[in-house]
Amino acid sequence: MTDNNTIKDFQVDAVISWVDGNDEVYKAKILPYLKEKGDVTKTLRSRYAQVDEIEYTVKSILKYAPFINSIFIVTDNQVPEFLKLSSGDDFSRVKVVDHQQLFEGYDDFLPTFNSRTIETCLHKIPNLSEHFIYLNDDFFIINPTTKNDFFTENGNPVLRGIWQQFQEKKLFKKDKTEKAGHKEAQEKAAKVLGFKKFFRFRHTPHPMRKSTLVNFFSGNPEILKDNIKYRFRNRNQFLPVALANHIEIKNKTCVLRNDLQLLYFRSYKKPLYWYKFKLNISSKKKLFLGLQSLNKSPDNILNYILNWLSIRTN
Repeated sequence: MTDNNTIKDFQVDAVISWVDGNDEVYKAKILPYLKEKGDVTKTLRSRYAQVDEIEYTVKSILKYAPFINSIFIVTDNQVPEFLKLSSGDDFSRVKVVDHQQLFEGYDDFLPTFNSRTIETCLHKIPNLSEHFIYLNDDFFIINPTTKNDFFTENGNPVLRGIWQQFQEKKLFKKDKTEKAGHKEAQEKAAKVLGFKKFFRFRHTPHPMRKSTLVNFFSGNPEILKDNIKYRFRNRNQFLPVALANHIEIKNKTCVLRNDLQLLYFRSYKKPLYWYKFKLNISSKKKLFLGLQSLNKSPDNILNYILNWLSIRTN
Protein backbone atom coordinates (compact mmCIF):
# COMPACT_ATOMS: atom_id res chain seq x y z
CA MET A 1 0.00 0.00 0.00
CA THR A 2 1.18 3.51 -0.73
CA ASP A 3 0.12 6.93 0.37
CA ASN A 4 -3.09 8.39 -1.06
CA ASN A 5 -1.20 11.45 -2.28
CA THR A 6 0.47 9.43 -5.04
CA ILE A 7 -2.87 8.70 -6.67
CA LYS A 8 -4.58 10.97 -9.18
CA ASP A 9 -7.74 12.63 -7.95
CA PHE A 10 -10.74 10.57 -9.00
CA GLN A 11 -13.80 9.52 -7.07
CA VAL A 12 -14.43 5.91 -6.11
CA ASP A 13 -17.83 4.59 -5.05
CA ALA A 14 -18.76 1.28 -3.44
CA VAL A 15 -21.67 -0.90 -4.55
CA ILE A 16 -23.18 -3.67 -2.42
CA SER A 17 -25.89 -6.07 -3.54
CA TRP A 18 -28.19 -7.10 -0.70
CA VAL A 19 -31.42 -8.88 0.03
CA ASP A 20 -33.26 -9.52 3.28
CA GLY A 21 -34.53 -13.04 2.73
CA ASN A 22 -36.19 -12.99 6.16
CA ASP A 23 -38.60 -10.25 5.08
CA GLU A 24 -42.16 -11.59 4.81
CA VAL A 25 -42.99 -9.31 1.87
CA TYR A 26 -39.96 -10.61 0.01
CA LYS A 27 -40.90 -14.21 0.81
CA ALA A 28 -44.39 -13.62 -0.57
CA LYS A 29 -42.87 -12.22 -3.76
CA ILE A 30 -40.40 -15.04 -4.35
CA LEU A 31 -42.57 -17.97 -3.27
CA PRO A 32 -44.64 -18.39 -6.46
CA TYR A 33 -41.47 -18.47 -8.56
CA LEU A 34 -39.77 -20.95 -6.23
CA LYS A 35 -42.79 -23.24 -6.49
CA GLU A 36 -42.47 -23.12 -10.27
CA LYS A 37 -38.81 -23.97 -9.86
CA GLY A 38 -39.66 -26.77 -7.43
CA ASP A 39 -37.13 -25.60 -4.85
CA VAL A 40 -38.64 -23.71 -1.92
CA THR A 41 -37.27 -24.51 1.52
CA LYS A 42 -33.59 -25.06 0.66
CA THR A 43 -33.32 -21.89 -1.40
CA LEU A 44 -34.99 -19.67 1.18
CA ARG A 45 -32.80 -21.07 3.95
CA SER A 46 -29.52 -20.65 2.12
CA ARG A 47 -29.37 -18.35 -0.89
CA TYR A 48 -31.41 -15.48 0.57
CA ALA A 49 -30.87 -15.90 4.31
CA GLN A 50 -28.85 -13.25 6.16
CA VAL A 51 -27.87 -12.25 9.69
CA ASP A 52 -27.55 -8.48 9.17
CA GLU A 53 -23.96 -8.71 7.91
CA ILE A 54 -24.68 -5.73 5.65
CA GLU A 55 -24.28 -3.35 8.59
CA TYR A 56 -20.69 -4.49 9.11
CA THR A 57 -19.95 -4.44 5.40
CA VAL A 58 -20.93 -0.76 5.28
CA LYS A 59 -19.14 0.11 8.51
CA SER A 60 -15.99 -1.66 7.32
CA ILE A 61 -15.96 0.49 4.19
CA LEU A 62 -16.48 3.69 6.15
CA LYS A 63 -13.69 2.83 8.59
CA TYR A 64 -11.08 1.16 6.40
CA ALA A 65 -11.73 2.75 2.99
CA PRO A 66 -12.39 6.41 3.90
CA PHE A 67 -11.64 7.51 0.32
CA ILE A 68 -14.96 6.01 -0.82
CA ASN A 69 -17.36 8.71 -1.99
CA SER A 70 -20.82 7.09 -2.03
CA ILE A 71 -21.95 3.63 -0.95
CA PHE A 72 -24.81 2.26 -3.04
CA ILE A 73 -26.87 -0.62 -1.65
CA VAL A 74 -28.75 -2.35 -4.46
CA THR A 75 -31.91 -4.08 -3.26
CA ASP A 76 -35.52 -4.97 -4.01
CA ASN A 77 -37.67 -2.35 -2.29
CA GLN A 78 -35.95 -2.98 1.05
CA VAL A 79 -33.92 -0.90 3.49
CA PRO A 80 -31.41 -2.47 5.92
CA GLU A 81 -32.56 -2.24 9.51
CA PHE A 82 -29.45 -0.39 10.69
CA LEU A 83 -30.21 2.44 8.26
CA LYS A 84 -33.78 2.70 9.51
CA LEU A 85 -32.48 3.04 13.06
CA SER A 86 -29.63 5.43 12.28
CA SER A 87 -29.67 9.11 13.10
CA GLY A 88 -27.39 12.01 12.29
CA ASP A 89 -24.79 11.86 9.54
CA ASP A 90 -23.23 8.48 10.34
CA PHE A 91 -24.44 6.96 7.08
CA SER A 92 -24.95 10.08 4.98
CA ARG A 93 -22.87 8.57 2.16
CA VAL A 94 -25.09 5.49 1.92
CA LYS A 95 -27.74 5.43 -0.81
CA VAL A 96 -30.31 2.69 -1.41
CA VAL A 97 -30.95 1.83 -5.06
CA ASP A 98 -34.04 -0.15 -6.04
CA HIS A 99 -34.10 -2.81 -8.74
CA GLN A 100 -36.65 -0.68 -10.61
CA GLN A 101 -33.94 1.93 -11.22
CA LEU A 102 -31.44 -0.63 -12.52
CA PHE A 103 -33.94 -2.33 -14.80
CA GLU A 104 -35.50 0.76 -16.33
CA GLY A 105 -36.39 -0.29 -19.85
CA TYR A 106 -36.11 -3.94 -18.87
CA ASP A 107 -39.12 -4.15 -16.55
CA ASP A 108 -40.21 -7.47 -18.04
CA PHE A 109 -37.29 -9.13 -16.28
CA LEU A 110 -38.52 -8.11 -12.82
CA PRO A 111 -38.84 -9.36 -10.21
CA THR A 112 -35.48 -11.05 -10.21
CA PHE A 113 -33.87 -13.05 -7.43
CA ASN A 114 -30.61 -13.61 -9.26
CA SER A 115 -27.40 -11.83 -8.28
CA ARG A 116 -25.91 -12.39 -11.75
CA THR A 117 -28.88 -10.74 -13.39
CA ILE A 118 -28.62 -7.80 -10.98
CA GLU A 119 -24.86 -7.45 -11.43
CA THR A 120 -25.33 -7.25 -15.20
CA CYS A 121 -27.07 -3.90 -14.68
CA LEU A 122 -24.81 -2.30 -12.08
CA HIS A 123 -23.60 0.27 -14.60
CA LYS A 124 -27.16 1.66 -14.66
CA ILE A 125 -27.03 2.88 -11.04
CA PRO A 126 -27.92 6.60 -11.13
CA ASN A 127 -24.95 8.89 -10.42
CA LEU A 128 -22.51 6.00 -10.08
CA SER A 129 -18.89 7.14 -10.42
CA GLU A 130 -16.71 5.83 -13.24
CA HIS A 131 -14.59 3.97 -10.68
CA PHE A 132 -16.31 1.77 -8.15
CA ILE A 133 -15.72 -1.25 -5.95
CA TYR A 134 -18.33 -4.00 -5.98
CA LEU A 135 -18.92 -6.12 -2.89
CA ASN A 136 -21.34 -8.82 -1.87
CA ASP A 137 -22.96 -8.34 1.52
CA ASP A 138 -20.66 -10.97 3.03
CA PHE A 139 -17.46 -9.10 2.09
CA PHE A 140 -15.67 -6.95 4.65
CA ILE A 141 -12.62 -4.70 4.66
CA ILE A 142 -10.73 -5.40 7.87
CA ASN A 143 -7.59 -3.26 7.68
CA PRO A 144 -6.79 0.22 6.35
CA THR A 145 -6.77 0.51 2.56
CA THR A 146 -6.06 3.25 0.04
CA LYS A 147 -7.24 3.77 -3.52
CA ASN A 148 -4.25 2.02 -4.98
CA ASP A 149 -5.19 -1.23 -3.30
CA PHE A 150 -7.97 -1.22 -5.91
CA PHE A 151 -6.85 1.11 -8.74
CA THR A 152 -3.57 2.33 -10.19
CA GLU A 153 -2.77 6.04 -10.21
CA ASN A 154 -4.13 6.12 -13.77
CA GLY A 155 -7.43 4.63 -12.65
CA ASN A 156 -6.92 1.10 -13.96
CA PRO A 157 -8.37 -1.66 -11.77
CA VAL A 158 -6.13 -3.92 -9.70
CA LEU A 159 -7.48 -7.44 -10.29
CA ARG A 160 -6.73 -10.18 -7.77
CA GLY A 161 -6.79 -13.82 -8.85
CA ILE A 162 -5.00 -16.54 -10.81
CA TRP A 163 -5.03 -17.89 -14.35
CA GLN A 164 -6.72 -21.27 -14.79
CA GLN A 165 -7.57 -23.64 -17.61
CA PHE A 166 -11.14 -24.16 -18.70
CA GLN A 167 -12.72 -27.20 -17.09
CA GLU A 168 -13.07 -29.14 -20.36
CA LYS A 169 -9.33 -28.78 -21.01
CA LYS A 170 -8.32 -30.44 -17.75
CA LEU A 171 -7.04 -34.00 -18.08
CA PHE A 172 -8.59 -35.12 -14.81
CA LYS A 173 -11.96 -33.55 -14.02
CA LYS A 174 -13.55 -33.71 -10.60
CA ASP A 175 -17.06 -33.27 -11.99
CA LYS A 176 -18.21 -33.75 -15.56
CA THR A 177 -21.66 -32.19 -15.03
CA GLU A 178 -22.26 -28.59 -16.09
CA LYS A 179 -23.04 -26.41 -13.09
CA ALA A 180 -24.25 -22.88 -12.50
CA GLY A 181 -21.28 -22.44 -10.18
CA HIS A 182 -19.10 -19.40 -9.52
CA LYS A 183 -16.10 -20.81 -11.38
CA GLU A 184 -18.14 -22.00 -14.36
CA ALA A 185 -19.77 -18.57 -14.75
CA GLN A 186 -16.31 -16.97 -14.80
CA GLU A 187 -15.25 -19.37 -17.54
CA LYS A 188 -18.27 -18.37 -19.61
CA ALA A 189 -17.37 -14.69 -19.30
CA ALA A 190 -13.88 -15.37 -20.63
CA LYS A 191 -15.29 -17.41 -23.52
CA VAL A 192 -17.62 -14.56 -24.51
CA LEU A 193 -14.47 -12.55 -25.24
CA GLY A 194 -12.58 -15.33 -26.98
CA PHE A 195 -10.11 -16.24 -24.21
CA LYS A 196 -8.50 -19.71 -24.15
CA LYS A 197 -8.18 -19.68 -20.35
CA PHE A 198 -9.63 -17.50 -17.62
CA PHE A 199 -8.46 -15.24 -14.82
CA ARG A 200 -10.27 -16.58 -11.78
CA PHE A 201 -11.14 -14.16 -9.01
CA ARG A 202 -12.17 -15.03 -5.48
CA HIS A 203 -14.37 -13.50 -2.81
CA THR A 204 -12.64 -10.13 -2.53
CA PRO A 205 -14.00 -6.64 -3.32
CA HIS A 206 -13.95 -6.07 -7.08
CA PRO A 207 -12.63 -2.78 -8.54
CA MET A 208 -14.53 -1.92 -11.72
CA ARG A 209 -14.99 0.89 -14.23
CA LYS A 210 -18.52 1.83 -15.27
CA SER A 211 -17.51 2.65 -18.84
CA THR A 212 -16.19 -0.89 -19.34
CA LEU A 213 -19.68 -2.33 -18.92
CA VAL A 214 -21.46 0.59 -20.60
CA ASN A 215 -19.35 0.32 -23.74
CA PHE A 216 -19.61 -3.45 -23.99
CA PHE A 217 -23.36 -3.70 -23.46
CA SER A 218 -24.04 -0.69 -25.69
CA GLY A 219 -22.42 -2.62 -28.51
CA ASN A 220 -23.88 -5.97 -27.45
CA PRO A 221 -27.43 -5.35 -26.17
CA GLU A 222 -28.55 -8.91 -26.91
CA ILE A 223 -25.82 -10.31 -24.66
CA LEU A 224 -27.14 -8.13 -21.84
CA LYS A 225 -30.73 -9.26 -22.42
CA ASP A 226 -29.70 -12.88 -22.62
CA ASN A 227 -27.90 -12.65 -19.28
CA ILE A 228 -30.72 -10.91 -17.37
CA LYS A 229 -33.61 -13.09 -18.51
CA TYR A 230 -33.13 -15.62 -15.70
CA ARG A 231 -34.94 -15.00 -12.38
CA PHE A 232 -32.65 -17.52 -10.67
CA ARG A 233 -29.06 -18.52 -11.32
CA ASN A 234 -28.65 -20.45 -14.53
CA ARG A 235 -25.70 -22.32 -15.97
CA ASN A 236 -26.02 -20.33 -19.20
CA GLN A 237 -25.14 -17.08 -17.42
CA PHE A 238 -21.73 -15.46 -17.13
CA LEU A 239 -20.49 -13.40 -14.20
CA PRO A 240 -20.51 -9.69 -15.13
CA VAL A 241 -17.53 -9.00 -12.86
CA ALA A 242 -15.54 -11.65 -14.73
CA LEU A 243 -16.65 -10.13 -18.04
CA ALA A 244 -15.40 -6.70 -16.95
CA ASN A 245 -12.14 -8.22 -15.73
CA HIS A 246 -11.45 -9.97 -19.01
CA ILE A 247 -12.29 -6.85 -21.00
CA GLU A 248 -9.72 -4.95 -18.94
CA ILE A 249 -7.18 -7.74 -19.45
CA LYS A 250 -7.83 -7.80 -23.19
CA ASN A 251 -7.41 -4.03 -23.39
CA LYS A 252 -4.33 -4.09 -21.13
CA THR A 253 -5.99 -1.58 -18.82
CA CYS A 254 -5.47 -3.35 -15.51
CA VAL A 255 -2.89 -4.76 -13.13
CA LEU A 256 -3.02 -8.44 -12.12
CA ARG A 257 -2.08 -9.62 -8.65
CA ASN A 258 -2.12 -13.15 -7.25
CA ASP A 259 -1.96 -11.97 -3.64
CA LEU A 260 -5.62 -12.04 -2.60
CA GLN A 261 -5.06 -10.44 0.83
CA LEU A 262 -8.10 -12.49 1.87
CA LEU A 263 -9.26 -14.39 4.96
CA TYR A 264 -12.17 -16.54 3.83
CA PHE A 265 -14.56 -18.88 5.64
CA ARG A 266 -16.94 -21.05 3.63
CA SER A 267 -17.94 -23.56 6.32
CA TYR A 268 -18.16 -23.45 10.10
CA LYS A 269 -17.46 -27.00 11.26
CA LYS A 270 -14.19 -26.36 13.05
CA PRO A 271 -14.00 -25.64 16.80
CA LEU A 272 -14.46 -22.08 18.00
CA TYR A 273 -10.80 -21.61 18.94
CA TRP A 274 -9.82 -22.05 15.27
CA TYR A 275 -11.99 -19.09 14.22
CA LYS A 276 -10.67 -17.04 17.13
CA PHE A 277 -7.11 -17.67 15.98
CA LYS A 278 -7.89 -16.82 12.36
CA LEU A 279 -9.78 -13.63 13.20
CA ASN A 280 -7.38 -12.33 15.81
CA ILE A 281 -4.01 -13.46 14.44
CA SER A 282 -4.24 -14.31 10.73
CA SER A 283 -6.42 -11.29 9.97
CA LYS A 284 -3.61 -8.88 10.86
CA LYS A 285 -1.94 -9.58 7.51
CA LYS A 286 -5.11 -9.46 5.41
CA LEU A 287 -7.16 -6.63 3.92
CA PHE A 288 -10.37 -8.53 3.30
CA LEU A 289 -12.68 -11.00 5.01
CA GLY A 290 -15.26 -13.20 3.30
CA LEU A 291 -17.95 -15.03 5.27
CA GLN A 292 -19.94 -17.30 3.01
CA SER A 293 -23.24 -18.65 4.42
CA LEU A 294 -22.59 -17.28 7.89
CA ASN A 295 -26.24 -17.98 8.74
CA LYS A 296 -25.41 -21.71 8.69
CA SER A 297 -22.82 -21.46 11.46
CA PRO A 298 -23.47 -22.77 15.00
CA ASP A 299 -24.73 -20.15 17.45
CA ASN A 300 -21.48 -19.90 19.41
CA ILE A 301 -19.43 -19.30 16.26
CA LEU A 302 -22.03 -16.96 14.76
CA ASN A 303 -22.18 -14.84 17.92
CA TYR A 304 -18.40 -14.67 18.20
CA ILE A 305 -17.92 -13.61 14.58
CA LEU A 306 -20.67 -10.97 14.72
CA ASN A 307 -19.23 -9.57 17.95
CA TRP A 308 -15.75 -9.53 16.38
CA LEU A 309 -17.11 -7.64 13.37
CA SER A 310 -18.91 -5.18 15.61
CA ILE A 311 -15.73 -4.37 17.51
CA ARG A 312 -13.57 -4.34 14.39
CA THR A 313 -15.78 -1.91 12.46
CA ASN A 314 -16.59 0.56 15.25
